Amino acid sequence: MRERYLVSAPVAGYVRRIGLDAGDAVKAGQMLAVIEPARAVALDPRTRAQAQAQVSAARAALAAAEENARAAAAAAQLARQERVRAESLRQSNFVSAQALDIAITAETRARAADQGARHAVKVARFDLETAQAAVASTDRLKSGVADVVQVRAPADAHVLRLLQESEGAVAAGQPLLEIGDPASLEVEVEVLSTHAVKIAPGSKVILDRWGGAQAVEGRVRVVEPSGFTKISALGVEEQRVRVIVDFSSPREAWARLGDGYRVEARFVLWEGQDVLQLPTSALFRQGDGWAAFVIDGRRARLAPVGLGQRAGLATEVLSGLAAGDKVVAHPDETIKDGVRVKPR
Repeated sequence: MRERYLVSAPVAGYVRRIGLDAGDAVKAGQMLAVIEPARAVALDPRTRAQAQAQVSAARAALAAAEENARAAAAAAQLARQERVRAESLRQSNFVSAQALDIAITAETRARAADQGARHAVKVARFDLETAQAAVASTDRLKSGVADVVQVRAPADAHVLRLLQESEGAVAAGQPLLEIGDPASLEVEVEVLSTHAVKIAPGSKVILDRWGGAQAVEGRVRVVEPSGFTKISALGVEEQRVRVIVDFSSPREAWARLGDGYRVEARFVLWEGQDVLQLPTSALFRQGDGWAAFVIDGRRARLAPVGLGQRAGLATEVLSGLAAGDKVVAHPDETIKDGVRVKPR
């Protein structure tokens, strides 16, 4: 899930039983939990001073988040204009298709950054409200009746899990529940570092084996710059890198996916139309280049070939062969130039 919120107790006290269940939808500002005061702590002068300092810090954080949001919005607007300009120039063949793809990818990243900045403003505003509630909670004895602290949802979301369902004493900062928006999913893929260097932002990704009838597509948003060590199932240490993928298929195609679900990702590093290819097993080294044996009548003829892209079992042929040529699929040391062969 792209944006998740861990809702915590703003003050120490006694939380009432939370009446929500995992999967319930909540609105921004909706009351999630009620905390009754711990009076000894509420009347502590030092606690009041600390809470007032937290309010000042939360105000400064909110101001910084709003400035970052304005900057992200301006960057998104500029990226949109650049994309429109690139599309216009592409129609006149003044720029390449790659330049247009780069502009589209830049706009997608700018929109994502803009959305993240907006969420950061909501979180900062929620933190300010939480800090203000903590200040108000230090003066809760009025006419012998104590006020309570209401913990509210920072954004429209769904309950992911309850960390404190039953009533009981809680400490300040103790997690109560976790919420998030199921529609804001992203895919986190762990790939070998030797493969990560071949993946670029904007690359096409095919996501399958997730339980749905059809595969869905995505685009690489971020290839994280740092890796980590992971032990494989065979006990081998591997250096892996996280790649973050955004869905490009319609929401309806992957609506059944949820947070922490499993998918398998295939990264498209290169693609082309009308590609001449042959089995990789038919190729062998010939000096500094590559060659294959072409069947000419009933004899094998050595044919040097120029190669392009490789995809494991198949290899692109740039020169030396033509479509329809018959080749020896698995040549061995008994196959020589001009030797008689019999297809089987």
